[in-house]
Amino acid sequence: MYSPIVFDYWLPTYEREPAFDALYVVRVAESLPTNTAVTLLNVAVGPSIVSLVTSFAERLDFTDGQRISSEQLSSELDAAGVALNGADRLFYLPRQEQDALRAEVTPKTTRQLTEADAAEFEKFAAAIPESELDEAFVELDHWLVYGTFADDRLVAASSMYPWRGSQLADLGIITLPGYRGRGFATRTVRAISARALADGYEPQYRCQLGNDGSSAVALAAGFTLFGEWDVVPLND
Repeated sequence: MYSPIVFDYWLPTYEREPAFDALYVVRVAESLPTNTAVTLLNVAVGPSIVSLVTSFAERLDFTDGQRISSEQLSSELDAAGVALNGADRLFYLPRQEQDALRAEVTPKTTRQLTEADAAEFEKFAAAIPESELDEAFVELDHWLVYGTFADDRLVAASSMYPWRGSQLADLGIITLPGYRGRGFATRTVRAISARALADGYEPQYRCQLGNDGSSAVALAAGFTLFGEWDVVPLND
């Protein structure tokens, strides 16, 4: 249901079939992306994979191709003093939704933001709690930035950047507190996603497992849950 770009990044061809035994498949590699030692991927309708660099696999006594339960995995990580960062949900646009998005007309109040919007973006950012800005990670100098205006002010902003050298475009979204629940975030996410698709990139909506509000925006914007992903940094 998703673009091949999604599957090519996350899943080897031989692990794309649905899995029904709820066991993790162990994969051992010389290195993993972006300074990680362990990655856990739970595909919503598919396999669960734990990937480890060789040194961590030896430390935990895991072998390539081994199948283990989530309880055993948690127990082994705890015993080794290894802490996961905290799971992210990964959302992508199904191909049918992408076709609808390409044909959609973006309202004039939603548009690309540039350096010419710096003053407006600064006022926007100043009205949002710093912790929320940090979590959303929306920046005017990112690869692609869109915003929605209402009442003569910027009320929602979304930015994207290419994910780890791939054709996935990771996005963040933030809305002014007084304008939430009115569809501005959904509209902005759809507009920036349409532009990314036109530029040959696959929109990736990623948020923390406990952020139900952000997950709701993803679903409202037409994304569906691909899976959950967690990591252990290499220096742990």
